[in-house]
Amino acid sequence: MTDTSTHSTPALELRGLRREFGDKVAVADIDLSVPAGSFYGVVGPNGAGKTTALSMAVGLLRPSAGTAYVQGLDVWSDPVEAKRRLGVLPDGLALPERLTGGELLTYWGRFRKMDPQVVALRTSELLRILELDEAESLGTLVGEYSTGMRKKIGLATALLHTPRVLVLDEPYEAVDPVSARVLTRILRRFTETGGSVVISSHVMALVEQLCDRVAIVAQGHVLAQGTLDEVRAGNSLEDRFVELVGAPEIDEEELSWIGG
Repeated sequence: MTDTSTHSTPALELRGLRREFGDKVAVADIDLSVPAGSFYGVVGPNGAGKTTALSMAVGLLRPSAGTAYVQGLDVWSDPVEAKRRLGVLPDGLALPERLTGGELLTYWGRFRKMDPQVVALRTSELLRILELDEAESLGTLVGEYSTGMRKKIGLATALLHTPRVLVLDEPYEAVDPVSARVLTRILRRFTETGGSVVISSHVMALVEQLCDRVAIVAQGHVLAQGTLDEVRAGNSLEDRFVELVGAPEIDEEELSWIGG
């Protein structure tokens, strides 16, 4: 059943988020609002500030200015309660290397003070659905996982405690097509039951297929945000993205040596 008490409150809200690294401004006073129940895509070129903004939004990186809210809770002044409602798959996820996937989920559940029987049931189900059960039966350690498998076990840790908001940084990266379909079904079911999903990506076709709302970010600024149709403005998302972000021109004489 959908939690109507927070339905009118944004699932995730960024207010004036800013992050500076020395003289470099990575994120410049971003404002962003993710409606409850939405599948929201944050797109931009490499180095656009997507990962930095989302890291601040979920409490992994302290902002130079501004703040973020999860279902109305300030991530920085009320971090424990805000993070109970969050499931996060961060960029460059660091995982314990000497545990199996099942052991990792069991540890994660204990860390969150979950009922051991609930953790065991959910662990078994997640490993099966995410096609990690064979690796578990073989005793494969997380350190031996492929990149795609690490993405999947990272998603499992994000889902284990039944959060209401998922923030996933490049969740489809290095995931094979069959696993990608499974992942999509999981995320769609999550939003259909009232949850909210935020993903970052630089693959326009993927975001266009999955998301009902989108924000285009470049050089630390939000260039456009809204429903998918509003942002596309009658074009494909890729064309609109290139229009806003720009693309380098290649002179006919440049790279003339390609092809011999």
